[in-house]
Amino acid sequence: MCQPPYHPAIAETIDLNALVENGTMPRPIASTLREAARARRSFLVMAVPRLAGKSTVKAAMLAERPKGAPVRTVGEDGDDIDLLLAQSANGYIDIPEISQHPVAPGYIWGAPVRRVFAGIGKTVALAVALHAADPDEAFEIICGGCGVPDADAAKLSLVVYLRSFGKWQAPTRRAVEAVHEIVGVRGGKPIARAIYQRDADASRGPRT
Repeated sequence: MCQPPYHPAIAETIDLNALVENGTMPRPIASTLREAARARRSFLVMAVPRLAGKSTVKAAMLAERPKGAPVRTVGEDGDDIDLLLAQSANGYIDIPEISQHPVAPGYIWGAPVRRVFAGIGKTVALAVALHAADPDEAFEIICGGCGVPDADAAKLSLVVYLRSFGKWQAPTRRAVEAVHEIVGVRGGKPIARAIYQRDADASRGPRT
């Protein structure tokens, strides 16, 4: 079954405060993600099943970027990576998903991924999503699958992992399961520091 197309405008209707209120994340983590976006730090949002809320969390973080900072989305705003990087100066370039299956605009793999990672730095930050269960698996996709060099992969600053509850086709709720800070990358493997791990006994349902 094909995935539905990426619709950032839909995702942007929910902000980080709303994601705190519906139980997706605790307030201190929302503050951490907000500070990261305001500092224009590059970040990755990941989950294993579809419909776990990757695009929603990514868009909510991007909404916290500095006022006037541009966002250019691969696929939505075009496929010329060099042009998108130039247009993203002092802002973000957004990859909807790193995937071998181009089922929607902006789902890219291999050389285009390497070009984006090579282009991020002091003036351009990256927001990206993919399917993985932990930082090791995510960086295996980025470095092993797409051939991104360690130095470029290490430009990612935060990795946010989401979990969905109930049937993946119609989850009853979603939650940030873990947040890691990336200290470096060696041999395609991240040096990650856990800064948040959801308590399995806490926040069992959405807040009312």
